[in-house]
Amino acid sequence: MDLGIEGKVALVAASSKGIGLAIAEELAANGARLVMCARGEKDLRAAAAEIRAKSKVEVVDVVADVSKPADIVRLAEVAQKKFGRVDMLVVNSGGPPPGSFETLTPAMWAEAAQLLLHSTVELVRAVLPGMKERRWGRILNVTSIAAKQPVDGLMLSNSLRAAVHGFARTLANEVAPFGITANNILPGYTRTDRVVSLAKHASETKGITLEDSYKAWEEQVPMGRLAEPREIAAVAAFILSERASYLTASSIAVDGGWIRSLM
Repeated sequence: MDLGIEGKVALVAASSKGIGLAIAEELAANGARLVMCARGEKDLRAAAAEIRAKSKVEVVDVVADVSKPADIVRLAEVAQKKFGRVDMLVVNSGGPPPGSFETLTPAMWAEAAQLLLHSTVELVRAVLPGMKERRWGRILNVTSIAAKQPVDGLMLSNSLRAAVHGFARTLANEVAPFGITANNILPGYTRTDRVVSLAKHASETKGITLEDSYKAWEEQVPMGRLAEPREIAAVAAFILSERASYLTASSIAVDGGWIRSLM
């Protein structure tokens, strides 16, 4: 299926590995030009080089931390200078640390809000004027199943990713007249560094093996396994495409059936 994004420009945050990288690869495979960013220079340069070699598309890689407003401004400036536009924005970042209410300090709440919520707002602020001017745009927030069905021990993620959903839902109505969509994609347990970190935390706090941590999650998923990043990316690419022009204000779980609610 032709997604209709050949030649369009996608800014994909936190795209040196994991789900962000998989989305960047999928978009490039469909002809999109890329602006990639991550904090770690080595992994970012390697990921960008591999995509260039494989997909033969233009790729700009920028070392940037999306939790820092100045880095977001610089990232947008690089995208504008190189391509003159950003058509598709993928808001993505690492997750905040696990913890219960009594273990989390005010500083940890502030850092998580900056990482998850404020970075989303500022990334959108950086690219939205151009999208409105061209009357076409796609905004996709990579959040988590925790935003819809809270996960025990992930107080920060549960709370702030839900806030991102509220922002996106409100934004979607405001930008719809300009041909811009705003959606959320909710990955389930996926084979990424983030899940490895959570598995180690669960192993330490519960006194179980790492293998048992993974097994416990797999048993919660009707499909009986964790997702691969490419499975999340395939859905993300469609949401970002011309084909999904009437899809907005939606939160789509790609979780193997983990979420049990109807709505």
